[in-house]
Amino acid sequence: MSLRSPEPPPAVAALPRFELIDGPSPLARLERFSAALGGGAEIWIKREDLLPLAFGGNKLRNLEFLVGDALARGCDVLVTSGRRWSNHCRLTAAAGARAGLEVHLALTGPPSPTPGPNERLDALLGAHVHVAATGAREDREELVATIVGDLVVAGRRPYHIGVGGSGFADGPPIGAVGQVVAGLELLRQTADLGWNPSAIVVPTATGGTHAGLLAAVEFARSDARVLGVAIGGPPNEAWTTVAALLDGLERLIGVRAAPNERIEVDGDQLGPGYGSPTAAATEATQLLARTEGILVDPIYTAKALAGLVAGVREGRLRGRVVFWHAGGTPALFEALPPA
Repeated sequence: MSLRSPEPPPAVAALPRFELIDGPSPLARLERFSAALGGGAEIWIKREDLLPLAFGGNKLRNLEFLVGDALARGCDVLVTSGRRWSNHCRLTAAAGARAGLEVHLALTGPPSPTPGPNERLDALLGAHVHVAATGAREDREELVATIVGDLVVAGRRPYHIGVGGSGFADGPPIGAVGQVVAGLELLRQTADLGWNPSAIVVPTATGGTHAGLLAAVEFARSDARVLGVAIGGPPNEAWTTVAALLDGLERLIGVRAAPNERIEVDGDQLGPGYGSPTAAATEATQLLARTEGILVDPIYTAKALAGLVAGVREGRLRGRVVFWHAGGTPALFEALPPA
């Protein structure tokens, strides 16, 4: 495939953007980890966990465009929601602090007498933390509606960011544009090293990172696979979400949507469900920690890493494979059920 220079399409430059990232995240080769997997693939890691704010994480990519859009609209408060350990919520609190915007977070309940590490970080960053009465998504959504309504009545101008940070409420996937930029950044890094990835392995939950990376490889005319490992729900739901986001990105910034056959979702690592560790994820976490000294969290990145490990061991992933470390370090300290 003839590669295009991996620079963002012109429409990206026209979008409002608030700078939160001071340079490319590192790309590093994992020599000992690759050897421990038998040497069938050369594993590299994209360190989105080392982005600069609040323990890092890939959702800062989304928030550059979401905060930029909020400021351009004249909004003065960010409202979003997620699970207690949500990276997106923590980083929204950090981005709001950097931009001088008030932040309200609606977290899945029920309330706990001892807030977890991410909740404490949310509060430390100055966010107003609201906890739903139960763990039901409907209760959390109702809480968001109440927060937004109360802010409007009080004369405020809230900017409601959808779960996962792909877009503004039900609007276009503005946040996912940040992941397109990140994907093109990776392709510039690998081009400078003289190679093109055979595959990029990424955790897939709300789908924005998966869709953005796939849009990037399509725009750059790269033949790299983007393998999303489902961590948030059934793989067919993740597939549908990614497809819809790709369509939205095509309308928003003109990047050609990837053909449906290029959307790959691995559902083998989901285990009991979102937020529940698995033995395979624990093994993958230990292997990376004990060969490279790099930590992944048990909720997001560990299951994606387990998908990579299985793919290499079974011969489904070959060549130079990039693991997308999406962040989530504070979740290492959450009280989770045993694997």
